[in-house]
Amino acid sequence: MEMTYPKFTKEMKATHTILIPNMAVTQFRLLKASMESEGYHVEVLGNCGSQVAQLGLKYVHNDTCYPALLVIGQFLDALNSGKYDLEHTALAITQTGGGCRASNYIHLLRKALVKAGYPQIPVASINFSGLEKDSGLVFTLPLLRKAAASIFYGDLLVTLRNQTAPYELEKGAAEALAQKWVKTIRGWFLQGRGGSAKEMKAAFPGIAKEFAAIPVKRTPKVKVGVVGEIYVKYSPLGNNGLEAFLAGEGCEVNLPGLMGFVQYCAFNMGEDHVLYGGKLAVKIGIDQFLNWLDGIERAMLKAEADAGFYAPGPFKELVEKPKGIISLGAKMGEGWLLTAEMIELVQGGYGNIVCAQPFGCLPNHIVGKGMVNKIRALYPSANITPIDYDPSATRVNQENRIKLMLAVAKERLNAPAQAAPLTAEEIAGGAPRVETTV
Repeated sequence: MEMTYPKFTKEMKATHTILIPNMAVTQFRLLKASMESEGYHVEVLGNCGSQVAQLGLKYVHNDTCYPALLVIGQFLDALNSGKYDLEHTALAITQTGGGCRASNYIHLLRKALVKAGYPQIPVASINFSGLEKDSGLVFTLPLLRKAAASIFYGDLLVTLRNQTAPYELEKGAAEALAQKWVKTIRGWFLQGRGGSAKEMKAAFPGIAKEFAAIPVKRTPKVKVGVVGEIYVKYSPLGNNGLEAFLAGEGCEVNLPGLMGFVQYCAFNMGEDHVLYGGKLAVKIGIDQFLNWLDGIERAMLKAEADAGFYAPGPFKELVEKPKGIISLGAKMGEGWLLTAEMIELVQGGYGNIVCAQPFGCLPNHIVGKGMVNKIRALYPSANITPIDYDPSATRVNQENRIKLMLAVAKERLNAPAQAAPLTAEEIAGGAPRVETTV
C-alpha cells in the first residue's frame, strides 16, 4: 500500500515556520527576506557538526548522495533541538527534475521523518518542472522576481567581499560591509523595493563603489577558484568550510555565482527542445527569461569591472567555452557548466582550482574529474585538485590535499615561469610537471 504524507497547504503559509537547509549563505539570507516579504515565515538552518551527518546516516542508507545525507540530517537535527513547534513547522527542499538523484531527496526525507517519529511534518517541494503540482508553496511572479534579485545581490556581495578581504588594511572591513548591504537589501525587500531589473541595475554600481573604497594593499596572493557539485560547492556544512579554509591560507577565493547555475538549468530546458523537440512556446519563454537575466547580469558585471574588480564573462559567453571539449547535452548534475566554469577561471587568472564533489556522484565525476586532464592539456598552467566529500572522508586529509595544491601555487607565485608542456603520458592520466629550481 502506498504511503501518504502530509502536504504543505496554502493555509499553512500563515501558521507554519518553513525550515530551509543552508547552502549559499549570503544568497540564502536574502532569499529568506524575499519569502518573508510575501508573507512566509522562514528560517534558514545553520546547525552544523558531526551529528548532522550521523543522523543522515541513521535514517538514509549510506549509498545515498552525500548532500542528501547532510540535508536530511540537518532537518532532523533541527527538529530534535526542541526549538520548534512541531505542529506548526514545515520543511522545504528543491527538486531539480533532471537526472540527478536530488529529484528524489524529497521522498527520502519524507520516509526519514516517519522513521524518526515526525510523520506530521509536511514537506514542500520547490521545483519548476511540475514534479509536485499540489504544493501550497507557490512561487508567484513577484516572489520569483525577488528570488532572482536575492541571488544577483548575493553573488555580487560574495564576489566583492572575496576580492577585497585578502588585501584589506582593516581586518574584517569587507565582511562588515557585506553584512551591512545584506541588512539594507533585506529592508528593501520587506518594503517592496529593490527587486525589479531597473532597481537592481541602479543599485549595483553604488554597492561596488563602496567596496572599492575600502583601503587595501594589493600584494600578490594565490588565486583559487572553487567549482563542483552545487551543494558541496557552496555549503560550508558540505565542504567543511572550504571557503573559510582557503581564506585562512591567505588566498583570494573566486566562487562562481549561484545565478550561473540558475541560468544553466533554464538553458538546459531550452536545449532539450533543440535536441529532442517539444512545444515551441516553452523554448520561446525560456529564451525570454534568459534574456531578462542576461540584461541584469551584464549590468552587475559592468558595475564590478567599472569599480576595478575582476568580472567574468556573462552566461551567454560561458556557454561557448566548453564547445569542442564536452557536449552541451551533458547536463546531468552540473554537466557542462562545471567544465565551463573551470575554463573561465583559468582564463581569468584563477588557475588554481578546487573541484569539490560528493564521493560517488557519477555525473559530476565525469564532467568534473573526467575533464581535468583535457583542461590541463589545453591550459598547462592549470593547477586543479578534485576533492571528494563524504561521511568517511576526514577533514584533515581533504585539507592536506588542498595544501599540496597551494604549495605548487605559491611556488609559481614566488617564481613565475611557464609550465612545461604536458607529455602524452601526462595527458592520459598523470599530473602536470612543475619545474622548480633549487
